[in-house]
Order: sequence, then C-alpha cells, then structure tokens
Amino acid sequence: MNTYFQLVNRYLTMVAQQESNQLMHIAKQIVKRLTKGGIIQLFGSGHSMLLAQECYYRAGGLVPVKPIHIESLMLHQGARQSSQNEKKQAFLATYKDQLQFDEQDVCIIISTSANNPVPIDMATYAKEAGALTISLQSLEYQHQPSRHPSGKRLEQVVDEVLNTHVPLGDGVLTVDQLQYAPVSTVLGATLLNALFAQIIELMHAQGASVPVFGSSNLGENNNDALIDQYGQRIHF
Repeated sequence: MNTYFQLVNRYLTMVAQQESNQLMHIAKQIVKRLTKGGIIQLFGSGHSMLLAQECYYRAGGLVPVKPIHIESLMLHQGARQSSQNEKKQAFLATYKDQLQFDEQDVCIIISTSANNPVPIDMATYAKEAGALTISLQSLEYQHQPSRHPSGKRLEQVVDEVLNTHVPLGDGVLTVDQLQYAPVSTVLGATLLNALFAQIIELMHAQGASVPVFGSSNLGENNNDALIDQYGQRIHF
C-alpha cells in the first residue's frame, strides 16, 4: 500500500513538472471561450466517463461543465459492452445528432490509449463544429496503432493534448508478472482539477465573473442563479 502512495506521488510530481506550461496554455484558450459564453463538454467511454463526470456539478468547481452521456458507452450499462462499443467503427455516427457543440465551446476527450474509433470521432465532430478540442490521454501509448479507419490517433486529431503519463497497462505495481494498481483515474482527475483551478484564477485576475459552485452543505450560495444562467445548455 505504501509503495502505491509513493508511486502516485512520483507520477503526480512528474506530471506537475512536465505539464504545467501546457496547462497554462490550454487554460488561457478556455478562458477566452468561457467569457464569450461557451461551455466545457467532457466525454469518455468506460472508466474514462468517470473523469468526465468528476468536474460536473461540483462544489468548488466550474459551473459551465457538461459531461456527454451516451449510455451504451458507460459502465452501468455493461462494462464489456462499453469497451466493445468504443472500438466499433462508425458507432458514434448514430448519436451525432444528439451532440450540441457551439463554436465557443471546449470539448475535452478522455481516453488513456487514444486509439479507439469513438473518442477520435467525438473529437472530429466537436472540431467540425468549431469547438476547441483537447485530449486527456497518455502519450506512453502513442506507438499503439489506431483502430480508426483514418489510421489517425486522438493526438493527431485534437487541437491540444494533456498528457497523463499513465504507463502502458495502467498498473504501477507488479508481482509474478501480474500488473496492478492503476493510476489513470487519480492522474486524470488531478490534471482536470488543476486545469479548472487555473481557469478560475485567470478569470478572477481578469476581473471576469467566475462561475463556481458553492457547497450546498455550507449554507447560502449563488448556485440557483448560476444554474439558471447555464441551464438552457446543461441539465443540472
């Protein structure tokens, strides 16, 4: 157990050192879009969907955050099914009409391996609509071949990449050739929350109104007004 904590801390330190400039670069782009009325949409399949939900309707988090829910790609509809569907070519085309991207929006596509058709198609659809596209992925996988008919991987489609540095296979511990103790969720969640914290600080420094949820467990807050402001585009 202590070894896992040590390795997670080592990865977090590495990510903080190597991705800080990229975080700031991306945060500045997102702030420009949010101040023009855009929202941040997040998408992932399987366990990656957990990260898409991490920043949604969160005390201390940004209000204009919308996870893209496609039930057949989520774990509660069947873990094996979600994994199989993510790998199917043209699977997302059936849901294209349900996607609602504005040209001022941001779409963060979460995929550790970044080689399956569904995340790549999502990035393509968002980009076609004019949204800023960002992948949250591990570039440790960049030599794994794409399963997309174009032959492209996610990092070749999006505008910006946030690298989680998750090792191949996700687990950071081994015993008798058994790999275990995954880190993709903790590293991905940390990067997302660090990015959103940077966005909040930049907006505040610019004197802009900062839409942040207060905790409903700590008394009075401005949440209802913020929900009314963004409720036409995000279901709270």
